[in-house]
Amino acid sequence: MDGSWTIEKNREALKRILLMLVGMAEMAGGASTLPRHLYRAILRLLRPAESAARRLIIATARGIVVNLPPLRPRKLKPKISDTVAAMRRLGLAVNLSKQDFARYEAECKAAERRAARPRAICLPLFDPQKYPFRVRRRYVPARGVPRISVPGFSERAALPPPPSPDDPIDAARLGLRLAALGAALDDLPKQARRFARWKARCDAAVAEMRQIGSAVVVPGRTARGTIRFQRTRPLWLGRPPGGRLSPYDPDVRRRSNIREIDEILAHAHALALDALNPLRPDTS
Repeated sequence: MDGSWTIEKNREALKRILLMLVGMAEMAGGASTLPRHLYRAILRLLRPAESAARRLIIATARGIVVNLPPLRPRKLKPKISDTVAAMRRLGLAVNLSKQDFARYEAECKAAERRAARPRAICLPLFDPQKYPFRVRRRYVPARGVPRISVPGFSERAALPPPPSPDDPIDAARLGLRLAALGAALDDLPKQARRFARWKARCDAAVAEMRQIGSAVVVPGRTARGTIRFQRTRPLWLGRPPGGRLSPYDPDVRRRSNIREIDEILAHAHALALDALNPLRPDTS
């Protein structure tokens, strides 16, 4: 499998699809909302395009070696602003010294600067989490809405109107996702170095856990010092998100509902699996 040529070919195809999606979004005349039917049409193509770009990043990261500096334990210092906020919620008076008050003001100003800072546009490197114990919501049609009335005293309430294909939907988040996808496709090596750094940290943590005999779970720390658990596998097991093809086989006859983005995603998925598992047999 010629990785560089196939990655570049799929990247160009994804950029062409992205331009089509941006053109579809601009059909609303630059408005912050999109009609429901147009919003759903873009979303049906954007999700597999994001999955394919994510897998191209993983395939590009193959062979990149990252030397991480040794992890130094960080001394966690409790924030005075959190303590003051907790005491105020309880209705308690707060009396701070001059040094603590100066530190409290500095923390508040730093929080304001972080809130005003523009958020970086970045494509997620992992597939969304699957929750095996999630209960699926039961769909209730519009006619199933209870209409309680008393004959002779009240009139029967009318059913609510069904959602219209022309209902406006906020497209701010959709625009950010399109911008993040475009930025990732324009600079795949940078995103590949991102993934290589994550993979190096993950492998180091897993090796340390195995040495001490613990479960293979990667612990991390948030900005406030609380422990959280990170993922050790970036991709789903099975069919990629948004795709209609599981294995990549160019010789198999395609069904009528298979789109171009599905073939790109299946090919990118094969490249990513080959990069994550170098000893895996090549079935492309």
